[in-house]
Amino acid sequence: MSRMDRYKDIHKESEKEEQAGFNPRRTKGTEQQSEEYNKAYEQQMPEDRNSAYQSSIPESGGSSVPPRKPKKPKKIKKRGKRRWFKWLMLALFLLIVLPVVFFFKGKYAAEHDTSLPAEEAETFNGVKSADGSNNILLLGSDTRGEDSGRADTIMVLQLDGPSGKPKLISFMRDTFVDIPGYDANKINASYAYGGAELVRQTLAQNFGIECKYYAKVDFQSFEKVIDSLFPSGVEIDAEKDINLDGVDIAQGNQKMDGHVLLQYARFRMDEEADFGRVRRQQQVMSAVISQLKNPLVLLRTPESAGKLVGYMANNIPSTFLLMNGPSLALKGASGIDRLTVPVDDSWANGYYDYAGSVLEIDLGMNQQAIQSFLAN
Repeated sequence: MSRMDRYKDIHKESEKEEQAGFNPRRTKGTEQQSEEYNKAYEQQMPEDRNSAYQSSIPESGGSSVPPRKPKKPKKIKKRGKRRWFKWLMLALFLLIVLPVVFFFKGKYAAEHDTSLPAEEAETFNGVKSADGSNNILLLGSDTRGEDSGRADTIMVLQLDGPSGKPKLISFMRDTFVDIPGYDANKINASYAYGGAELVRQTLAQNFGIECKYYAKVDFQSFEKVIDSLFPSGVEIDAEKDINLDGVDIAQGNQKMDGHVLLQYARFRMDEEADFGRVRRQQQVMSAVISQLKNPLVLLRTPESAGKLVGYMANNIPSTFLLMNGPSLALKGASGIDRLTVPVDDSWANGYYDYAGSVLEIDLGMNQQAIQSFLAN
């Protein structure tokens, strides 16, 4: 029986009631019947639809429409993650791999440079400071003249100190100090007696400074490293007119290549003598470190650092240089703190037959000045 036949009688009764007119009782009954009709219709609808749909599908053959298949969820593309990973690997390559490659490239070039005599490594029993800082003993010599064999430059560069800022201490080479195992003498004589290790012991005994690493560079090597780092020269404000070894330097701001910069730092043929020279050496060191912040210089820094290591005798691990080189450039961009020993009003001229002219110092006053300088 079809749906229309099933509800045929209900439709007829509804038509009769409409013809009979309005009656509250009849209306109420009609409403109840209408509700029952609607409920029955709703219950039957799904079954009727399904049966109608099933009956419309032929048993075999035909071009009937097949039931729809459920859609598969779309796969989330990982293109974004892959792109992020590629950029990360590229950044790591640029920041880690390339600097290491260029560092060892520069080191190899310097070690095989036959134009300069190779520096021999020395015994150095370095000690880390109690405050955790890494102090590097810097020694320089031109290996010529009456002071051949003595350190012409004695500096201590402090890294990772309490202040977090690079600090540089220069020691006047005529400073009269006690040298372990020898008579008191100029501080630069300690290098002639026992090399970098005896200089380390002398600084520790007289000033309480412990050095973990050392680096000794010949002045000719200094020129090559400067030219490698700064092909267009180092910008510096010359204090005065200077003439040394045929090099004329005019007072004022200018750019100096490695050779000119070296003569500027070595000059001491005026009334200030060694005091002026030490001040200019500090000025040169500060200018070099502060100008390392230049992006082009930073790109050349790993290779130049490798050349520096290859040219000089030292015990500084390559890993230490690679990790601290960029940090030194960034921290030293605003300049480095400097101190000269002996400090002002703590010394007097003296003379000894076996040592010549010396600077006799107030040891306690200088020790206190050094401690205060490194702590703040």
